[in-house]
Amino acid sequence: MPSNKSVSDAPITQFINCRILRDHRLQREDLWVREGKILDPEKLFFDEEGFADCKIDCGNRILTPGFIDVQINGGFGIDFSQATNDIKQGVALVAKKVLEHGVTSICPTLVTSPPEIYHQVIPEITVKDGGAEGAGVLGLHLEGPFISKEKKGAHPPQFIRPFKNGGVADLMETYGTLENVAVVTIAPELTDSGPAIRELVRKGITVSLGHSMADLSQAEEAVQNGASFITHLFNAMLPFHHRDPGIVGLLTSDNVPAGRTVYYGMISDGIHTHPAALRIAHRSHPAGLVLVTDAVPAMGLPAGRHTLGQQEIHIQGLHAYVAGTTTLSGSIATMDMCVRHFKQASGCTVESALEAASLHPAQLLGISHRKGTLDYGADADFIILDDTLTVRETYIAGQMVWKK
Repeated sequence: MPSNKSVSDAPITQFINCRILRDHRLQREDLWVREGKILDPEKLFFDEEGFADCKIDCGNRILTPGFIDVQINGGFGIDFSQATNDIKQGVALVAKKVLEHGVTSICPTLVTSPPEIYHQVIPEITVKDGGAEGAGVLGLHLEGPFISKEKKGAHPPQFIRPFKNGGVADLMETYGTLENVAVVTIAPELTDSGPAIRELVRKGITVSLGHSMADLSQAEEAVQNGASFITHLFNAMLPFHHRDPGIVGLLTSDNVPAGRTVYYGMISDGIHTHPAALRIAHRSHPAGLVLVTDAVPAMGLPAGRHTLGQQEIHIQGLHAYVAGTTTLSGSIATMDMCVRHFKQASGCTVESALEAASLHPAQLLGISHRKGTLDYGADADFIILDDTLTVRETYIAGQMVWKK
């Protein structure tokens, strides 16, 4: 038995002098961690008669769950939609670099690509726990190719495709496998999207609606089939209209099945979404807002020409464009930047801004029992922030993996 009478030999770390985000508010409490999990101190004291082996003073800073990015196309020169010689190494580099921005879990995202790219890349990107080597991989986000050519955004039109073989067969023919896939973005107006959505949901994959010309009734039907997310709200979809609000109308629809939440991605980089539009979305449906970076390979690199999948893109300041056009092509914002901008632009509380990057994406993926929260028994993936919401330290499984 260990010296502190606890039931485990593993050391116990107590984080003190911090304001922790729990039950939707910042509270002055200590956080106890053992074997990568968050401990219930009451059980530790009274059931185990245990105590901390190590205390870490957080200097009155904020301690909050690590950020989860469910839409990240690459970064730091790595393009997840390219079949390079060492795909795993590329993912590992991005996973390592995002730690400094408070991201502890990611869904590497592939934009519309030819089938051979999916067949080469998907088997190489596997679900993986995070650690000192980088953020965890929760699964892939396949954004396309079953989308609308009219709302292609930065996706290469020659690789966009309809469902030709009833939906389910198209998924397997195009992707090759659905192993390690967490999210698929589909335009719900496509013929036979219904069977495809139902099959993906049956396999435990989150279906997102995006790059779409869908009206509200088509979007509602997709939700009734199991879709639960909207890819980068307002972008690459019909604009809100008072007679048919389109996909945007899902935020206040009364045809969403009881007990279900529709979540929506928001690129809060100050470019993709006007602050007034961001406020409209947040105030109408705050519980569904999920911050995403939609980061392109040029994130973290200087201005100039870069790639995104099969397209060339051009970085000017904070803007990423398809080369030779004014079409926005993802973002070069980091998640901590998005959190700070969202708080400033929406006027929301610190707690709401932090939960939009942690709790909500975890709820979307059905993993909030272990990620996106500091509840007892959850994974000890968390970050320490100062009052400007600048990341100072990042922890995965209770171990420090990055420090400013």
